[in-house]
Amino acid sequence: MGLPATHTVLICVGLPGLAISTEQGQLTGQGLEGFYRSGRRLLSRCRLRVAGYEPVAVQARMAGADRARFVGTLRTSPHGGPDPDVVVERVRHADGTELITLSSSTSRPLRVPIEMALGTDLADLGAIASGTSGPELPASVHDSGLRWSGPTATSTVTTDPPPTDMLAATGLLRWEFELPPGGSRTLELRVREEGEAPLRTVARSATSPLATAHASGDDPGIQQLLRTSIEDLQALLLRDPAHPMDTYLAAGAPWRCGLAPAEALAAARMTLPLGSRLAVGTLRTLARAQLRGPDGRSGMIPGARRDAGTRLPPSCTGTEATLLFPALLAEAHRWGLPEPDVEELLPAAERCLSWLLTNVGDGTYLCDPQPGGPVRCETQAHAHRAALLGADLLEACGRPGAAELREWARRLREAFRADFWIDDRSGGRPAAARLPDGTPVPHLVGTAAHLLDTGLLGGGRLAPGLLDRVQTGQLARLLGAPAMDSGWGLRGLGAKETGYNPFGHRDGAVRVHETAVAVAGLASAGYEKEASSLLRGALAASAAFGHRLPEMYAGEQRTEGSAPLPHPAACRPAATAAAAGVLLVTTLAGIRPDTPAGKVALHPWPGMPLGEINLTGLRVAGAPFSVRVSRLGLAMVEEAADGLQLGV
Repeated sequence: MGLPATHTVLICVGLPGLAISTEQGQLTGQGLEGFYRSGRRLLSRCRLRVAGYEPVAVQARMAGADRARFVGTLRTSPHGGPDPDVVVERVRHADGTELITLSSSTSRPLRVPIEMALGTDLADLGAIASGTSGPELPASVHDSGLRWSGPTATSTVTTDPPPTDMLAATGLLRWEFELPPGGSRTLELRVREEGEAPLRTVARSATSPLATAHASGDDPGIQQLLRTSIEDLQALLLRDPAHPMDTYLAAGAPWRCGLAPAEALAAARMTLPLGSRLAVGTLRTLARAQLRGPDGRSGMIPGARRDAGTRLPPSCTGTEATLLFPALLAEAHRWGLPEPDVEELLPAAERCLSWLLTNVGDGTYLCDPQPGGPVRCETQAHAHRAALLGADLLEACGRPGAAELREWARRLREAFRADFWIDDRSGGRPAAARLPDGTPVPHLVGTAAHLLDTGLLGGGRLAPGLLDRVQTGQLARLLGAPAMDSGWGLRGLGAKETGYNPFGHRDGAVRVHETAVAVAGLASAGYEKEASSLLRGALAASAAFGHRLPEMYAGEQRTEGSAPLPHPAACRPAATAAAAGVLLVTTLAGIRPDTPAGKVALHPWPGMPLGEINLTGLRVAGAPFSVRVSRLGLAMVEEAADGLQLGV
């Protein structure tokens, strides 16, 4: 029947910790509910009863990326009318703690019995996803709480104050609280894996690689989206255990709480306005995983296969990661990555570029997967960008190989504009791919947005794209038309295409990452109308999702009074979706730095569809950077590194 649904739960994230709950606040042991550490469920059941009753749930909301607040009420007097007189607040944290506060509004003292029923199966997420988590384990008394042991892990629950009574056979803890008139009492619950220290996440440390930027302006949605996106990114940060100074982003919760190279690189690239430290940690981690050897895989960054929908076989995320590596390093260099870090990572980038040229060989296109796979539209876009940005980087660092990369990119542009463009009476479209026998796949897909993402070169220039000017204009019109623009963002497959499914994660659902890429690419190419429509749709979806965008949601057409339909299996938060929130906000200012040259260019949207915007706390050249853009599209730098000059 598929994965347990994620769209109806609140997910607190502070990796490697998770706390997943329904809006009722009680942990019942059903579905995904529970406290997790490193993918293992340490506690699955935590049902609270006060004076013999479960509190009536009145509110549940996220209070931050790593915590949720649940409020319930009780009536303790049978003759007091309909008004509750006790409020029960539960604040649940991803690190395994929960604070339960009882507040009385009666004019008399209350003696309140409290019971908490606990249990766990110590299942890992894989078993829960496949429905094979197994029964609850027996508990034993442990210190001021209970203990459960399994073949591979042991978890404990302790409380402060300690319970007055413990029944291990039923997993029950009991207290008697005295509540003075108008007073309150708090109970703390601590869930731990035995032998493990209290959880200290990267987000809560002083060494987080992401700047805490702020947005303000005429549209309040941009402020909330940027704040929530940064909080989610912080919560998804992980450290390389062998190199704790290097941090990177997990792909998303709850299903993908580990490193996915392509997603980690794409997210680090979109968050460069928050500094280059996340980029360098991600690049170092993946450079250590880079393949070596004499065969055609040498220089590749390994990655899993990714389902590509019903039209094409699965793609290789390793191909995408290998092409993203040199592009991210080149752009991080422009944003202010220190020269020693660039020099350290340059050999790994050169190996990626050598892998690209080796696998293209005497041909023109890069197949994916290698060897013999189809020639995908977005793969050529990634490869073309990697070649041009890589050549720019090699030349800036005085290394050979730039001319060969530029020559191949030129030949790719000439061939692509002829081979990948399908003419029709409406003006044509790019093919989604070409099969090994040369047959084009004519479907209009959201991944075509990557053709507009050309990348940043020196001097604030954008690299040339694979399409010519006329083709770029036609693609812009297609992406802005109702078949692709759902009103909530960019569909993965056009609504008129064969096989369209609004919930298909590659066949019609809105993917936030591709929507942000399309918005930024359309704006940089001068198609503000189409970019504005997609931007407004994404911001409206953000508001509907509490400004915590999932990685995808249904591509149903937006209508008056409607709301976007969640995808039941989507990660939320997800690294690329949270990073896309940063890109959606910062692209309005059009910041194009060239730190090695000591310059930064600003290309804000001329019409500024969201009105005035003020961005503070960004980072360029390793220093705070703030910019204000007026409603007329006039930009003013209000804070920048010493000596950084404003270019054109």
